[in-house]
Amino acid sequence: MLNYIWAFMILIGVGYGALTGNLEAVTGAALDSAGDAISLCLTMAGVVALWMGLMEIAKEAGLIRKLTEGIRPFLDFMFPRIPKAHPSRDYIATNIIANILGLGWACTPAGLKAMEELGRLQEERGEESPQKDRDTGRVASREMCNFLILNISSLQLIPVNMIAYRSQFGSSNPAVIIAPAIVATLISTAVAILFCKFMDHRS
Repeated sequence: MLNYIWAFMILIGVGYGALTGNLEAVTGAALDSAGDAISLCLTMAGVVALWMGLMEIAKEAGLIRKLTEGIRPFLDFMFPRIPKAHPSRDYIATNIIANILGLGWACTPAGLKAMEELGRLQEERGEESPQKDRDTGRVASREMCNFLILNISSLQLIPVNMIAYRSQFGSSNPAVIIAPAIVATLISTAVAILFCKFMDHRS
């Protein structure tokens, strides 16, 4: 669906430019945007490489393991039906920690692995859920839905991606958004937790 939306927007822009005699400006803007996109990708690649490297160092030093143990009570509260020794818990914990540190891209592999393990757990249970995808027929378990909601609303202490974007586009103080970001994501995470627990209780 998103591809259709972007294609529609592009066609509208090109069509409007042609009708108003500004097609040359549209072409110039497209070329400038392509250059900006390449520059932004290089900047973000450097940021992601730096923070993923730090994550690997923290993992080798045992810091990630200690942080994972520290959020065990939260995992027990949010995912009480996941067995204590199930591998999905480690992936969920790693994803949450990376999100809190603002490493949106770095946390993606752990998030995907968590979903895979939760899918296996769902198959082992042989459970059905009303949250079924009409196109694929796949079923999303309660834990999958809660994890996705929590992941989207994630608390961020250091919004690395947004700081990089602001730096790329010439902000004089890219890190000034840290405090507002903490407040906003804290509220969104609190609302997400309340929603998940309400839906769990309702079901």
